Amino acid sequence: MQKILEVKNLYKQFPVYSGFFNKPSCYVHALNNVSIDLYRSEILGIAGESGCGKTTLGRCIVQLEKPTSGEIIFNSVNLLQADKNALKKFRTQAQIIFQNPYASLNPKMTIYETLKEPLTINKYDSKLISSRIEEIIDMVGMQKSDLKRYPHEFSGGQRQRIAIARTLVLKPDFIIADEPVSALDVSIQAQIINLLLQLKEKLNLTIIFISHDLSVIRHISDRVAIMYLGEIVEIGTTEEIYNSPKHPYTKALLDAIPTIENKHKNLNLIKDDIPSPTNLPFGCKFGARCPYVTDICLAGGIKNKLFSSTHYSKCYLG
Repeated sequence: MQKILEVKNLYKQFPVYSGFFNKPSCYVHALNNVSIDLYRSEILGIAGESGCGKTTLGRCIVQLEKPTSGEIIFNSVNLLQADKNALKKFRTQAQIIFQNPYASLNPKMTIYETLKEPLTINKYDSKLISSRIEEIIDMVGMQKSDLKRYPHEFSGGQRQRIAIARTLVLKPDFIIADEPVSALDVSIQAQIINLLLQLKEKLNLTIIFISHDLSVIRHISDRVAIMYLGEIVEIGTTEEIYNSPKHPYTKALLDAIPTIENKHKNLNLIKDDIPSPTNLPFGCKFGARCPYVTDICLAGGIKNKLFSSTHYSKCYLG
């Protein structure tokens, strides 16, 4: 498989300002030594609790946030060392679908104007703009007549279809979908997920799909990465993660998925609250909440334990 993206040892810290002079008093450690590979035409699901760093990782990859350190290599180009021309080219090849369709569209622009803007900025042939817009709006299941309307005239599901159309209008190779269905009703969620799968096959897209819903992740993903407190604690194929989880955090997340068959089962609940990202624990970040924690877990130096060529976990257990 062709590798399209490499993220190597990525760190991201956000300063917390306080005091009379508004100086940084501490830092939020949003990403801590994150490394992932992404292969062409696959869907990589990224799951974890709210605040674990999923969205920050996505925003760093598409350069909406500047990482503190590390490498992001897209098609052999290190984005953190790229010049303006290389970054502009990258932004036509990589796009992001935002979580909230009510906030991601300009209320003062018609749908036609919304879809035309990126084409104009990137000097698309003016004679072909209208035909491209009509092609893409049809591809996402909307009508040509909808192009004259404004975002407030559409439902949440329709707005997300428009947001997807805007993402695809420049014909990107790679998309980050940042919880694109979490603000939608369950029935509409299924429609949007199926639309993404259809577009992925039709356009040969590579997708990072971010979600806290493990049922959605299972349905759409080829591989799954589990994040906890800014780290990837386990990664593997969908079958490996769901049928043979190794990390205690992954197991607890999977146990929390509601099912009809096991509605009376004893849940493997995670004790205590997540530690503060401004004061990370030493050693295993999950150690303070893990029922299997040992002295070796808290001593530091934990490395990834391999279970197959595609499956590893940041834990001594397994």
